[in-house]
Amino acid sequence: MSIDRVELLTIGTELLLGFTLDSNSAFLGRTLSAEGVAVVRRTSVGDSPDAIRAAVDEALTRTGFVITTGGLGPTRDDISKNVVAELLGMPLQFNDTVWEAVLARYRRVGRTPVESNRSQAMVPSGGIALPNQWGTAPGLWLESPRGTVVMLPGVPLEMRMLAEHEVVPRLRTQAVASVIRSATLRTCGIPESTLAERVADLEDALAPLSLAYLPSTEGVDLRLTAWNVAAGDADTMLGDGIRRLRDRAGEWAYGEDNVDLAAIVLQRLRESNRTLAVAESCTGGMLGARVTGVPGASDVFLGGMIAYSNRAKAAIDVSPELIQAHGAVSSEVAEAMAAGVARGSGAEVTVAITGIAGPGGGSEEKPVGTVWFATSLDGIVESHKSVFGGTRHEIRERAVQAALLALWRGLRTRR
Repeated sequence: MSIDRVELLTIGTELLLGFTLDSNSAFLGRTLSAEGVAVVRRTSVGDSPDAIRAAVDEALTRTGFVITTGGLGPTRDDISKNVVAELLGMPLQFNDTVWEAVLARYRRVGRTPVESNRSQAMVPSGGIALPNQWGTAPGLWLESPRGTVVMLPGVPLEMRMLAEHEVVPRLRTQAVASVIRSATLRTCGIPESTLAERVADLEDALAPLSLAYLPSTEGVDLRLTAWNVAAGDADTMLGDGIRRLRDRAGEWAYGEDNVDLAAIVLQRLRESNRTLAVAESCTGGMLGARVTGVPGASDVFLGGMIAYSNRAKAAIDVSPELIQAHGAVSSEVAEAMAAGVARGSGAEVTVAITGIAGPGGGSEEKPVGTVWFATSLDGIVESHKSVFGGTRHEIRERAVQAALLALWRGLRTRR
């Protein structure tokens, strides 16, 4: 039997209350689609026997294949396995092999299991226990006349490892030969509506690929998806589609798939044999963190100054008189910060950020979201202003991306 459609069921009251984000479904969606298996529905339920039973029952009726995450631990709210075993008519049985694996796991970490851990060695009769090298709760592969239920732990690391090492290899023996594959073009600095106008007439021409617009604080991603085609054909179609989108997006397109603009900036610095330093006020170190989040950044990134207060700005030669005359959020202060950190660090390239992230502190002349940027590139200092919307955190994230965009553009024009 070939598998081309599945449903996902994430189990846990914490998901419904919003205390835990459902990253498991996102991972499984990407992983399964790459194997040509479409996720047709995602459902979340709490730790309720009736809710779990109904959700699994309905999913099996619709597709005959469901993957669950959560509820396999040793505590009283971990009831998923019991409910599904009863639904499928596969009574639980103690599995000595699984129990030995649980004991071995505890010995490796220097702990002693308690009586409740024995529940993790209970396996539905006729089911396959998927060995979990990253935790104590094994996954389960349960085939019945109703269909197949694959049960995975809710802990993200354990779920991902079991999916990659145990579930995907089994799916490949039964999945259809086609794939569902996506490619993404990343843009920044252009509004979603303007970008849509640029590529609108391409949407029909890109068929059978589908196009999605994905705005975020980092810009707007254009995601193309090929549905149920051979892997080689999908790669060819997506490659051609991304090239056509890049032509339309022009100077606003900076990379593909998961590439980080910070990584691109660092690479341009390496290629031009320049170093970078930053001066941050309203972003409070977020730009430095973004840059150092890229492995190998230390070869070109010298460091930075979090000049949050006016007194701290004086440490990079921003005079109190300049702040008094123009305000801390101004082109003059941003330029002084960029020039000052360049002198202090010796970096050939610097960028400075000063703004009003809110929720208070704004005025009619300088509303919340006003941010001034300045770059110093080989001694040439330039500045510009943006006004961002959103929460305090979103404004700060947008400011960091805009600073990286300014660096990228400057390095592109001055080699």
